Formats: sequence, C-alpha cells, structure tokens
Amino acid sequence: MNEYSLPRPIFNVRIYGILIEKGHLLVSDEIHVGRMITKFPGGGLQFGEGTVDGLKREFMEELNLEVKILNHFYTADFFQPSAFDATQQVIGIYYLVESKLAGTITVEENKFTFANENNGAQSFRWVDLNKLFPDEFTFPIDQNVAKMLLTKHQGL
Repeated sequence: MNEYSLPRPIFNVRIYGILIEKGHLLVSDEIHVGRMITKFPGGGLQFGEGTVDGLKREFMEELNLEVKILNHFYTADFFQPSAFDATQQVIGIYYLVESKLAGTITVEENKFTFANENNGAQSFRWVDLNKLFPDEFTFPIDQNVAKMLLTKHQGL
C-alpha cells in the first residue's frame, strides 16, 4: 500500500470556550448519538469560518450568548481519533472567553438534566474549580484541558 492508496485523511476541527466566572467553570452536558457526554461548550468548525468566528457562533447557537475571546489556551498536540468515527482525527482548539452579559446563562444544578432525552439534548452547569475532576469530561482532549486548568488554578 502506498500513500496514494490510503484513504484521504479527515480532520474534524472542534473549537471550545473556557468560560470561568467567580471560580466556576461552565460545562455542557449533552446526548449525542445516544451517549451522555460532558464537554466544554463549543463544537465543530464549519468550512469557511475562522476559529474565533466559529466559537462565537457556537456560543450564540448553544447559549444565545455573545462572548469575547480573551486568548488562545490550547490546541491538541496529540493524535485523537473521533469517538464517533474512527476514520476522523479530532483537532481540539480551546480559547479562554468571557461573557459580555455575565449571569445570563440558564444552567442546571445537576449533571444530565434535560427537558427531554432526545438526541441533541443539551444543558449547562457551573462546576466549582475546587471540585473539578478531569475524569468528569468524556473526551481525552477535554480531560487534558481540565488538568491544565487545575494546574493553573492551583497556581493562582
């Protein structure tokens, strides 16, 4: 087999926002393809948009919230196949963000609290950074980012 007979690589670029207010991190609980997942708010980059515009779009779609991008936090630096399609390589890009309207996000108190349990259901909640466990996140890149956040938070 040579390089020309291999399947064309598919890169799945994901963009996420790290929103921290009053020592609490915003996380997203979702049902995706019948699986309950916990992740950072954000999603897939669409063809033709930059990462910053894509992240702003995701926050508007998911939370009806305008955010300001503060700075780049992390881009995945290891190979991660998609949990939903092993032929895709996930590239996760994370930004620190702040809400332009603090305190306007509708959140739940408990994990996986949904109005319905249909595919695509989503809810948000705040997690105290002092009680954050990286294993709470479903995906390895998010777990890595949570560890980085904890290291930074403990150093403050």
